[in-house]
Amino acid sequence: MDLPISAQAIQHVENYLSQGDFDAALPELLEMRDAVEDYVKEACPASDEVQYFCFADSFERLAYRRVEKDPRTLVQVGAPFDRMYADLAFVYINQREFGLARDALKQAVRWNPMNCAYRLDLAELYRVLGNENEWGALAYSVLERAADAKLFGRACAALGQFFLNKDEPLLASGFARRAAAFAPGERVTCQALARLMQEAPDAANASDDEAAQELASQGLPTDPNAEIAICLLMCATDASKAGERDEATRYTLRARDLVGEDACAALIQLIHESDAELEAERAEAEGGTDA
Repeated sequence: MDLPISAQAIQHVENYLSQGDFDAALPELLEMRDAVEDYVKEACPASDEVQYFCFADSFERLAYRRVEKDPRTLVQVGAPFDRMYADLAFVYINQREFGLARDALKQAVRWNPMNCAYRLDLAELYRVLGNENEWGALAYSVLERAADAKLFGRACAALGQFFLNKDEPLLASGFARRAAAFAPGERVTCQALARLMQEAPDAANASDDEAAQELASQGLPTDPNAEIAICLLMCATDASKAGERDEATRYTLRARDLVGEDACAALIQLIHESDAELEAERAEAEGGTDA
């Protein structure tokens, strides 16, 4: 089956966006979105296991936080789908329709989970919408995968603001300093540093050694094994929900061996807090629908 949209069609719409003509871009993007959704229903068969685009195995598939469950096997189609959804999110953001922008970006991440910029934009939307745990989890998931120093710095800046919200100013200072080292002058980095200076001047003026020690003391891993540990723990979470306790224990022990006891505990807490927040959102949405 031929793809319903092309890179050329996306480029045509992006020409409108580059000119700031969002009113012209939106109807074409919505038409493309409807065509993609129809295509997915026809071309992606139903499956008991959720599969994600372009991943070789379950660990790689779960290396980034799942954005949305979908009972279909997604076939490999290439770039147009994620670009279309990202462009649609951009239009919604400019219209201040942040909930619609979040939903569109979730789809962009779903079709291109390796794009760290999409994930950081989605994290920022969760911050705007008040979902702090998902904001923190998405930003954290970028740390070990960002191939670009600026993206790594953006993730550190987001975590600096996240931990300042959690009343952990010295930890926030540690991340803000890393952001300044990797992405100096970037808007989000400057915002994080300015807020830190305003709200927690003692932490902002602490020594580099103190800030680094605080990062280390929290048990948050900063080496390449962290991402593998995250996906192992998410596998463990799924196994636990399915009642497979032995499998959940096996995954958890493998994660602990990779990053240590403290780091494993910190990651488990972050994942569980985020999952609990999502479950509360879903329950509220279902309650609203019933009403």
